[in-house]
Amino acid sequence: MALVGYARVSTVGQSLDTQLHALAECSKIYQEKISGAKDDRPQLALLLDFVREGDVVMVTKLDRLARNTRHLLEISEYLQHKQVALKIVNLGIDTQTPTGKLMLTMIGAIATFERELMLERQAEGIELAKQRGVYKGRKPTAMAKRDDVFILLDKGLAKAEIARQTGISLSSVQRIIRAT
Repeated sequence: MALVGYARVSTVGQSLDTQLHALAECSKIYQEKISGAKDDRPQLALLLDFVREGDVVMVTKLDRLARNTRHLLEISEYLQHKQVALKIVNLGIDTQTPTGKLMLTMIGAIATFERELMLERQAEGIELAKQRGVYKGRKPTAMAKRDDVFILLDKGLAKAEIARQTGISLSSVQRIIRAT
């Protein structure tokens, strides 16, 4: 049996130190700096592939593992299928027990509900700000580089290279070109 930790922060500027300290008893710790909104997290995928029957996956907080109930339940079911337990330190949840499994599902649903309420309030606030003329939306950064895109395109550069040099996404480069 191995105790395997998973630590994640959303941005490069954030520190994993607190989580790593809390997971110090783990024999192996997977860590990454990537948004939890992404289902495709390389270190999480490696952890899920690595764990074996009897192992325990340990995370400091539920939101470090999954951002929504669907993803949480997918991970939980996958671990259960592999006969691997999940421990969430700050909540005292251990899926080795029926109560732990129930609590994990309920807390995941509540977390998703809270996030959806927050997004709803945010959308309402933006709408009110638009009505008052205060909120104009995000500045169109890609379209501001339209001329640069065409200059580089005329030089024969590939679209991917144009994206890299201008600092905008490949899809933005393609959208600018299609708009002509």
